[in-house]
Amino acid sequence: MSTVVLLCITGLGLGALYFLVASGLSLIFGLMDVLNFAHGALLSVGAYATWWAASHSFGYPLALLFGTAVGTLASVALELGLIRPLYRRPREQVLATVGVGLAVPALLSAIWGADARTFPVPGALAGTFTLLGASVPVNRLVLIGAALVVLLALRLFLGRTRHGLVVRAGVEDRAMVTALGIDVRRAFTLVFAIGGAAAALAGGLAGLYFGSVDPTQGGSLLIFGFVVVVMGGLGSVSGAAVACVVVGLVQQFANYYSTAGLGDLSVVVMLAALLLVRPSGLTGRLA
Repeated sequence: MSTVVLLCITGLGLGALYFLVASGLSLIFGLMDVLNFAHGALLSVGAYATWWAASHSFGYPLALLFGTAVGTLASVALELGLIRPLYRRPREQVLATVGVGLAVPALLSAIWGADARTFPVPGALAGTFTLLGASVPVNRLVLIGAALVVLLALRLFLGRTRHGLVVRAGVEDRAMVTALGIDVRRAFTLVFAIGGAAAALAGGLAGLYFGSVDPTQGGSLLIFGFVVVVMGGLGSVSGAAVACVVVGLVQQFANYYSTAGLGDLSVVVMLAALLLVRPSGLTGRLA
């Protein structure tokens, strides 16, 4: 019983990390029709910024805030300097974001080396607590809580705020919204900033989960981020949340009860089966 409880909580924690990665991807694609292959690079930027701040005597909350801010600024710079001129050129857009996704890890390796750096986990988050006989790491609850907050914030942004409604209207009829005197470009930059902030937050929290940061971490998590986005339905934040729970639990149980690495294979098989039965994913709408 204790083993099942531990696997469930750690699986939910892993799923929460995947959601933080996938939420930004889903938001940007759903609202802007942009497949951002540089999303993993933004995660790595947030991870290293959080690690640097935490290593220089910042408290972890301040370090996480700093890392998220740096990742947000990087995403805004990416949108303004690279994505905006290519909105009507999707092929060049993909190539450009892939290039950034390859260049940033190389830059991080050149500055701090290719080896993993130990993440300074604060004492309050390094311990465990007992739940139904299982010793559960505290940081898993932090990841789950952060994912729930981000999910709620995104749903409120999309459905209850003026900026969210403007962005959705701009996607449907950009010319009409512009004719009403609304700057759609500024709203799109805001969406990119929110997506980048989610990626950077995921990077800062990934240090807690893995206990280290390395230049390739963002790219590895990006793969599962795309898997979750496709399973949940392209552009559906709620669908991504459901898919993250399923993927995280399947990975944890498959890795524990079978050979190492079978969890990743199980996720791929599950993705293929879902697409054969339901090509649009769990949901096909932005919500």
